[in-house]
Amino acid sequence: MEEKRWDLSPIYPSLESKEFTDDLAKLKQMLAQFKSEIESGKTSLAKLIEMDNEMSDIEETLGSYAYCNVSTNTTDKVAVNALNKVEELGMDEAVCGTLFTEYVANHPQEVEAYCADHPDYRYSLQRIAEGAKHQMSKEMEELAADIMRSGSDSYSRLQETISSSACAELDGKKLTVIQLRALATNADRETRRKAYEAELKVWKEHEVAFCYALNAIKGTSLSLEKRRNWESPIDRSCAGARISRKTLDALIATLEKNLPMFRSYLRTKAKLLGIEKCAFYDIFAPVGKAEMTYTYEQAREFVSKMYGTFNPEMGKFAANAFDTNWIDPFPRAGKTGGAYDIYMPKIRQSRVFANFDGTYDGVSTFAHELGHAWHDHVVSVKPAMLRSYPMTLAETASIFSEFIVFKGAVEQANDEQKLAIIEQFIQSACQVCVDILCRFYFEREIFERRAEGELMPDEMCAIMIDCQKRTYGDGLDENFLHPYMWAVKGHYYSTGFSFYNYPYAFGQLFGLGLYSRSTKEKSDRPFYEKYNELLSLTGQLSAEDVAASAGIDITDPAFWQEGMDIIASYAKQLEELAQKG
Repeated sequence: MEEKRWDLSPIYPSLESKEFTDDLAKLKQMLAQFKSEIESGKTSLAKLIEMDNEMSDIEETLGSYAYCNVSTNTTDKVAVNALNKVEELGMDEAVCGTLFTEYVANHPQEVEAYCADHPDYRYSLQRIAEGAKHQMSKEMEELAADIMRSGSDSYSRLQETISSSACAELDGKKLTVIQLRALATNADRETRRKAYEAELKVWKEHEVAFCYALNAIKGTSLSLEKRRNWESPIDRSCAGARISRKTLDALIATLEKNLPMFRSYLRTKAKLLGIEKCAFYDIFAPVGKAEMTYTYEQAREFVSKMYGTFNPEMGKFAANAFDTNWIDPFPRAGKTGGAYDIYMPKIRQSRVFANFDGTYDGVSTFAHELGHAWHDHVVSVKPAMLRSYPMTLAETASIFSEFIVFKGAVEQANDEQKLAIIEQFIQSACQVCVDILCRFYFEREIFERRAEGELMPDEMCAIMIDCQKRTYGDGLDENFLHPYMWAVKGHYYSTGFSFYNYPYAFGQLFGLGLYSRSTKEKSDRPFYEKYNELLSLTGQLSAEDVAASAGIDITDPAFWQEGMDIIASYAKQLEELAQKG
């Protein structure tokens, strides 16, 4: 692949530049000043909000810039040290956050007066005041933050370290568990089976370490949730996601209702693979021969064109991101895997990290990440406190944008290509809906059982198998499930955000549900105007109110079914294409 890299110079000249070090020093000084302002008792809410917005912008830019440098060159010690310096200020930020929450809660009249003049801040300040009910004393919060770094965060790093470095031998070669898992996409079933069996042995070998790490993290979460007056970890999760339990229940009910459709898809996939029933190691097996390859320029043209079919401004935005080097597109030595979008408040621009391989999947990744960048662009005019949106709404623009490009790809493909592209789409939806539901069931039960005492590895495996049977059902061979998915998924090992699962299903169905509305609603205004207005509100309202701005009730399962119906329509197309073949 050609050597092409993103341009970070508009943000800072370098990590060792005066501009970067000055901003780092300024952030440290501002955090100290913020703390002093509150403790003096002579400050004002307006001044604190102004300082908080400025500090957030500086911190986000510093952290994003340093992370960009680390992820494109993991051996760069200067970059790693710079990122560590930004993260070290996290303790000071936590203290300031605690003090600000107390200030907002203790000055209701000043808050009301401020909101009368600045109504956009009302929800954010109400959330902060509500957060005071779930906050320990300043000293206890400081202690909790300190212990988290040396306790739960260390257990999280333990899981991450072992799962990224543990190895097993396969056909005479020593492979990491990450490499073994990557073989799940291999076209040869025997290769997939052997990789799956080798992988299970690795998890078995390290099960005690993973088990005690998960026990410690979930135990810590339960203790802190209780101390912070939460009824349960789910309630705290919903508050962070800015949704009500009614919305979560409607989402989960929709996932459960549509399990038969996904099981039928898995049976269709088994037929396409020429096997009686899919095993767990067949879930990601390739189907069909989608010989669709793209150069970087072709990817640029296709994504920009498809974006433009929905909104001409989005098409221009995507083209500009490619043309002005916002994107670091290709894999190279020292660069991490995966893809992400990251925002730089200092210049009101995003940067997109990718590992483009010339496939349709690589094009889809550009579409997804540039969707995030468009979302950031829409909210970029707002101050930090009104710009930060929850995880539930974070996937809205990315899923929506990815689906626009997917539809374009299907329309120009032949039957063989359609088979592969559509199967890949439903395969992804199956993970986001079925596997996410499985993870939700598992985490809910782990919390319930952990409240009674520590669990052993065999208990965790039994719970995982039961959850897989409840969700995948007869779509998978029950003799070849994956008992150690609780060790695989790093999301379980987060104390800061429990139930790091259902927001993905929320994002998938919310994005598709919005697309469904865009094709049905008749209005004098183009739908993309309503869509942009919705995105602009994601940082300053609850998810329910954001949806309501577009006439959507997300507490009603009927809306979630609209997104699910889109998936079902392609599942039907896949079945028809399979019968043709």
